[in-house]
Amino acid sequence: MRNYEVIVILNPELEESAVTALIEKIKGWIVESGGAVSQVDMWGKRRMAYIIRKQREGQYVLLHAQFAPAFAAELERNLRFQEVILRFLISNVE
Repeated sequence: MRNYEVIVILNPELEESAVTALIEKIKGWIVESGGAVSQVDMWGKRRMAYIIRKQREGQYVLLHAQFAPAFAAELERNLRFQEVILRFLISNVE
């Protein structure tokens, strides 16, 4: 198990309940793989440096998680299929 930070930028027009449901879904994927989520930081709506999918702003969420390195590719695949996610980054923290 390694420590990871998963940063997700969501569509700014999402309601709070939809954001919470998506975060729970991501946490569920991590827990099902045998990992754990230690902290979730909701940064809120922020202006982005450039336009992504015709959006100037995005809702930022940071998850601190532990999971096996092999699961990173599967998590990336699952995140790509979510249309409300504008961008994401999975980085190893040591």
